[in-house]
Amino acid sequence: MKFEAVTIKDIAKALGLSTSTVSRALRDSYEISNDTKKIVLDYAKKINYRPNPIALSLKEKRSRSIGVIVCEIANSYFSQVINGIESVAYDRGYNVIISQSHESYEREVLDLQYLASRSIDGLIISISAETKDLEHLTKLHDRGFPIVFFDRVVDEIQTHKVITNSQGACDATTHLIRKNYKRIANISNATNLLITKSRIEGYKKALKDNGLKLDEALIEYCPHGGLVYEEVEKALDKLFMLDKKPDAVLSTTDKITTSCLRYFKARNIKIPDDIALIGFSNSELTELLSPPLSIVRQPAFKMGEAATNFLLELIESKRPITNFETKVMDTELIIRQSTR
Repeated sequence: MKFEAVTIKDIAKALGLSTSTVSRALRDSYEISNDTKKIVLDYAKKINYRPNPIALSLKEKRSRSIGVIVCEIANSYFSQVINGIESVAYDRGYNVIISQSHESYEREVLDLQYLASRSIDGLIISISAETKDLEHLTKLHDRGFPIVFFDRVVDEIQTHKVITNSQGACDATTHLIRKNYKRIANISNATNLLITKSRIEGYKKALKDNGLKLDEALIEYCPHGGLVYEEVEKALDKLFMLDKKPDAVLSTTDKITTSCLRYFKARNIKIPDDIALIGFSNSELTELLSPPLSIVRQPAFKMGEAATNFLLELIESKRPITNFETKVMDTELIIRQSTR
């Protein structure tokens, strides 16, 4: 027997109501009495009625799907952001389609083309480390397509954004200084990213506030944010070839932090005896390492929630939104044995 989904017509026939009355009751319309709504909703629940998503999308001219582009799902930070996105989206009746740029500009452009072809209602994106040309995003945005940025945001496009402040890098550097480390290296993401500039500012502020002179030779950048191990390896090689070697390292991304640990282990460099390490990371495994790793943790789940609420506001608004918010969230400094 061929499966046939229950329709509004079936509910109307069973309850002796018109299809328009049932439709309005299911949409919680003010035109329908509370008693009638209860009858319809109770019956719909009893027979496990589900709205037809195709019919809804045709009627509302929306697919009830949103796209998400991140650099890598395996990254603990981004996976937690996605959990936050899905928690809001599914509660509001939206599906989520996720794509990975793998820190490639070309891949990001292809991801966006694919998602747009799927008629998504809006996009949440953290741009790739390679992305400098924003034409693929500005073209959509200029046509009124809803876009929200998080983590790696851009100044050129006026929309809602969700970020963390520079205080995380400042707090981590200050902690190292108070532990009497003097030569603190900073290994950061690509130079073109605003998040890199923010974390470098936090690092420099801590040095200045504590009377330490800035040494630019102690700052290294990774064009692919640590996704390519050899970039981190090259950065650390340069740091350890300095006449005055670093006595501590601040890593500003999950992947760079992991690569630093790999580098030190391969060369039998002991933490914190030979060098201290503190890194941005949302991995639960950092406290299980030997020694447990001091970290700066970002509120990833809440950032995903906030970005999705912003996007659905743009999608569902009856009028164009022109006032946008950049939501700045606090990080958490967790001190463990790797900096003691």
